[in-house]
Amino acid sequence: MRADRLLSLLLLLQAHQRLSAPELARRLEVSVRTIYRDTEALSAAGIPVYAERGRYGGVVLLPGYRTDMSGLTAAEAQALFVFSGNPAGAAQGRGPVDDLGRGRELRQAVRKLLSVVPAAQRPDATRVAERIVVDAVSWRRTNQQVPYLGVLQDAVLTDRRLRMRYPSRSRGAEHEYLIDPYGLVAKAGVWYLLAGTADGTRTFRVSRVRGLVDVGAVFTRPDGLDVGELWQHTRSRVQPEGDGYPARVRLHEASVALLERTCADHLLEPIETESVEGERRVLRLCFRGHEHAMAVLLGYGGLVEVIAPPELRSSVAAAVRAAAILYSD
Repeated sequence: MRADRLLSLLLLLQAHQRLSAPELARRLEVSVRTIYRDTEALSAAGIPVYAERGRYGGVVLLPGYRTDMSGLTAAEAQALFVFSGNPAGAAQGRGPVDDLGRGRELRQAVRKLLSVVPAAQRPDATRVAERIVVDAVSWRRTNQQVPYLGVLQDAVLTDRRLRMRYPSRSRGAEHEYLIDPYGLVAKAGVWYLLAGTADGTRTFRVSRVRGLVDVGAVFTRPDGLDVGELWQHTRSRVQPEGDGYPARVRLHEASVALLERTCADHLLEPIETESVEGERRVLRLCFRGHEHAMAVLLGYGGLVEVIAPPELRSSVAAAVRAAAILYSD
């Protein structure tokens, strides 16, 4: 821990040349006394750093001293910062790294790297991140919940075998799998699991996982397994679903349970309640496609009102009018 702190102290001084001991203590989350001890350690190691006492004192790195520990070119620094967020600390929005619980650490790492980028390159690296935003989340993504992502991440990194409950194609049913989690993939804000099963390698949507149990065993990864290549081979089976077809509907409270039971095969995500309006409820659904939405919603007749998207509302209205004409005799 001390070696890491000494490096962080040196990087901060390289970026600012002079900082007060209280400011360094705040940034490194240690005491002022520790800052002075670390300064003495750096000085003893031959680093031209010293402490100045008094009102305008602080810890100072001699002008002109620099050690480039990054090895980054100007173009490499810009590429790193534009995909990692603003080096000044502002995030570009929640993304896969935040889903994994590593967003704060990534931004800290970016700030550390910025401090060792040569001064001449630093403004360009900061500017490109401030002016170019990369948002990896699809416009049509629903607020998917991935409560088991952390458990899966640990299992992927430690080769732990798991027992998983996952919705089957049968309406309302679940299937239990014994899985060897090979890797995780974030595609347009949607997480997928690549895992070995009794039937071979399969791809699962993480938001659809219903339960996980560690069976207390470690699995052996196949020789030469490359998760990136495996994803390229399997993505064609996942891609047709894309991001799904989100819709908003309004229906009576008494019909919600029936809708949940009968449309499971047509949905990619669990049904979410957006609001409650007396005895009626507004729901968010993510269908597999427009045709799946039509197949489900037309069966409910006047019990369900489509709110959005407009094209789905128009399609349902047109189908109802056609049916009325057909049965007008």
